[in-house]
Amino acid sequence: MALLTLDNVHTYYGNIHALKGISITVDEGEIVTLIGANGAGKSTTLKTISGLLYPRQGKVYLEDKDLTKFSAHEIVRMGVIHVPEGRRVFSRLTVMENLEMGAFTRKDKDGVQKDLKRVFELFPRLEERQNQVAGTLSGGEQQMLAMGRALMSKPRILLLDEPSMGLAPVLVDLIFDTIRELNNQGMTILLVEQNALLALDVANRGYVLETGTIPLAGDARELANNPQVKEVYLGGA
Repeated sequence: MALLTLDNVHTYYGNIHALKGISITVDEGEIVTLIGANGAGKSTTLKTISGLLYPRQGKVYLEDKDLTKFSAHEIVRMGVIHVPEGRRVFSRLTVMENLEMGAFTRKDKDGVQKDLKRVFELFPRLEERQNQVAGTLSGGEQQMLAMGRALMSKPRILLLDEPSMGLAPVLVDLIFDTIRELNNQGMTILLVEQNALLALDVANRGYVLETGTIPLAGDARELANNPQVKEVYLGGA
């Protein structure tokens, strides 16, 4: 059984039909990526999974649990953790307070401290700046904080939306090295990323989204070598 399953999901914004019957699976321990142009439905897919949007038709399952029956905060408690596009840190709180907010659903104090240590090992810069107000961090540091805050929620699956957006190349490399490291440690990840080359390099499998539909899916290496994907999403590389 897949850890996460979307089965014939249709999601709307008012009368706009954003997702048109998409079906996706993510197995435990995988990195699966969604690639596609702006407006293809990538972020909408993540919002539908995390309960920020509700599908009018179709189901979203975490193993055998139908997530469409639960609210967003209940889905967080189940371990589906969404790192949204644009970081969305609590800008007036310190780095440490943001990380503590990530653990707000947890009662295991020892586990929280263990995960805090893990976050600081992954992102030493956050430990150095733990008393700094989050809104004064650089874009790269805010992305680290958004990911660190998500890890404090003890995710079963991490939904990452455009983690490289607006970052300098050296920081993009750091973020993607961290994604690899998290996966090596057993983390299941569903990655939305406009940089298709990076996304397919780090992923096991991929889905191509095109105006709310999935015309292509498969092994990430195969997609990276697909002539259509190369032409449209990899700049003809």
